Amino acid sequence: MATIEILGVPHAYELTAPTSCPHALVFIHGWLSSRGYWQPVISRLSVDLQCLSYDLRGFGESQSQPKSELIQTTTSLTSVVGYPLDSLYSPAAYAEDLIILLKQMNISSVWLIGHSLGGTIALWTAAQLSTSCVKGIICINAGGGIYLKEAFEQFRTSSQKFLQVRPRWLSQIPLIDLLFTRTNVSRPLERYWARQRVIDFVAADPEAALGTLLDSTTEAQINCLPKLVSQLKQPVYFLAGADDRVMEPKYVRHLASFHQMFQYMGNNVIEIPNCGHLAMLEQPDAVANQIRLIVSRHA
Repeated sequence: MATIEILGVPHAYELTAPTSCPHALVFIHGWLSSRGYWQPVISRLSVDLQCLSYDLRGFGESQSQPKSELIQTTTSLTSVVGYPLDSLYSPAAYAEDLIILLKQMNISSVWLIGHSLGGTIALWTAAQLSTSCVKGIICINAGGGIYLKEAFEQFRTSSQKFLQVRPRWLSQIPLIDLLFTRTNVSRPLERYWARQRVIDFVAADPEAALGTLLDSTTEAQINCLPKLVSQLKQPVYFLAGADDRVMEPKYVRHLASFHQMFQYMGNNVIEIPNCGHLAMLEQPDAVANQIRLIVSRHA
């Protein structure tokens, strides 16, 4: 495992060998997840595309961060679409981490590929970097932009309680991984990935797990997403799982509709059949093929 310090915090990452393509693919995982979920897709793409995956602060094998060390480093994001940065666990704060990571690794031309919460982080990152650096964004199982007050309040309350009682011994329960083979997917995952889901669920830093949940689902955060997408000049694509019940295709299309590609061409949403919320594990061939097609289209 390779690590790199971002604002004093060790982050775990993996970088494949350079290729003839001048752009790197940067993969950003979602909530309670880790970089390893991208490996089925990366193994299919790394022959001709350089791929970077990393663990977000407080997830996977990346450490969490004391608040005092970050406060002075994130003020540059406060003006993005008028959304104030007042938390270390907002998508904007994680975008700042990624910007520093790319700079430290001397990666200057990228496609950002984010799953679920990672898609939101990709959008925030693109808003801060030039089009010469970020060539495009691909959001997978990510969308939204509609704040339904009662639904979000119920989700935030139930999820917060769920995290508070999350037992550290959960991974020791026999056959618990069988539950995770079927959660939020269209068809059962291999048990290897189910076990990894249990590990990541239990190992996530409590403050980061709760902070990202709450700060990515505020009314202000949800309502600013359409404006954020509308301001992006780079191509933005959305891959939706046809059977995704966490981020239903209609919400993916809603957010995608604010980008100029949807308005003028209507072809920036690709729906993947027989797919739930973990497209990169459920349909790695389809996801890898779409990424390669999209990147080549804008070469």
